Amino acid sequence: MAGKVGFRVRAPWRRPDASLLAAFGTASSAQVADCMSRLGAMDSGIKPMWPSPRVVGAALTVWCHTGDNLMVHKALSLAAPGDILVMNTQGNVVNAGFGELLATSAVKIGVRAAIVDGVVRDADGLQALGLPVYARGLGPNGCNKDGPGEVGAIIACGGVAVRPGDVIVADRDGVAVVPLEDAAEVARLAAEQMAREQKRLAEIERGVLVRPEIDEALRKLKIIE
Repeated sequence: MAGKVGFRVRAPWRRPDASLLAAFGTASSAQVADCMSRLGAMDSGIKPMWPSPRVVGAALTVWCHTGDNLMVHKALSLAAPGDILVMNTQGNVVNAGFGELLATSAVKIGVRAAIVDGVVRDADGLQALGLPVYARGLGPNGCNKDGPGEVGAIIACGGVAVRPGDVIVADRDGVAVVPLEDAAEVARLAAEQMAREQKRLAEIERGVLVRPEIDEALRKLKIIE
């Protein structure tokens, strides 16, 4: 591998195929997170920058030095249609590592979304492009392009480990990260979760407004008789 620790490109990596991504159907980030024992969801600071539609895709990971986005540019040169850019900025909330120019290239490449543990800029332009972008907020300051950084490394984003090729499910609730090796199982569990929720909604429509097992659990705990 060329480069050095902290300044290198780790490529290629394995990506989920289209059928695996399709297996997640319309499952929400919340439903997916529930199927991973309520682990794998990024913290609530990572939020959509505009009311964008749900998206599912493969993680393209970038680890940037604070105040620098050189490796984001390199990452886009390696992006494949269906990828979701996931970026660690070393906790920087002063310099925006992603904006309209990068987003325009990303859309033409076929990148489905960008998730930045930091801030972004050019809010109106991002929305006009139709690219779902998640971040901690907005800021006008740009970045240098000197490095270091890594592409294709395991990174932290929103308090969750993200590996290149992991499945990302993002919607208005937030972002769930599914390890690629667990993706088929989680997709199956998510389908079952969706079916259970539809069944419960039907029960509510019939007038069963509180699940009977709630009182059963409280009786076992001797909270009620």
